[in-house]
Amino acid sequence: MEMINSIGRRKASTARIYVVKGSGKITINGKDYKDYFPMAITQSAVTDPLKVAESEGQYDIKITVAGGGFKGQSEAIRMGISRSLVKINEDVKKL
Repeated sequence: MEMINSIGRRKASTARIYVVKGSGKITINGKDYKDYFPMAITQSAVTDPLKVAESEGQYDIKITVAGGGFKGQSEAIRMGISRSLVKINEDVKKL
């Protein structure tokens, strides 16, 4: 699988998402997502799309996010990850 990228926006935040096949590592601006978002509610916003798609632990995700506050950033990331997963599922259907 090649790298899939997408953009998520929410309020004043913009997140760029890069997804590759891997072990489930999620980094945001060079930090582990649990260090970047110490609150459980914002952590779950990041991982919810993976849970819904039943893809936890299958992809390494690198995220760069800027602008806005922590809530807007977590929701922009959620949107970007969701868009990436939709792109991945489209590729699977074509095979």
